[in-house]
Amino acid sequence: MEAQLRRRVRAGDHQAFGELFDAYARSVYNHAYRLTGDWASAEDIVSLTFLDAWRLREKVDDEGGSLRPWLLGIATNVARNTRRAARRHAAAVARLPREEAERDFADEVAGRIDDAAQLALVRTALARLRRAEREVLALCVWSGLDYQAAAEALGVPVGTVRSRLSRARTKLAKHMEPPSVRGQMRGDRSTAVKPVGEGNL
Repeated sequence: MEAQLRRRVRAGDHQAFGELFDAYARSVYNHAYRLTGDWASAEDIVSLTFLDAWRLREKVDDEGGSLRPWLLGIATNVARNTRRAARRHAAAVARLPREEAERDFADEVAGRIDDAAQLALVRTALARLRRAEREVLALCVWSGLDYQAAAEALGVPVGTVRSRLSRARTKLAKHMEPPSVRGQMRGDRSTAVKPVGEGNL
């Protein structure tokens, strides 16, 4: 079925693209949201992803498995371009005379989450990851792709996916610790227990 769908997509079959959208639009949307943290941006990315998929349809191989990794790879590139455009827009807006700030929709979303402190911790931790690490995390952890599929989506070797995901997990584990815990782990010179062999036997 997937091979047949691939051939139909490659041939520009409009009905096949409708089936492709029905099958994977939600997956693309969830991936886009995890990359951007914004519902409206995620919706735009879905639209642009399928437009790009139509434009790039002749690059689809006739043989192969699910087209989901291919679509998520396109969505990842669209998200990158969207972020660049957003930065340029923000810089342009910053040069305009200041007006009363509008309410940020993200505040409304955050208000529905009971543990605001935990949410802030997650956002801070994710913000400290490199873009490439966030992308691999979104593909492998949140979207459930295996290493091979994520590598196909990003156009990088499997080993690169493994190393980026490992670094991302290590950094997240470090930055998800509350400051008080990190302080206790570092210890205080006045209370720290000396290791064996340093005069405490």
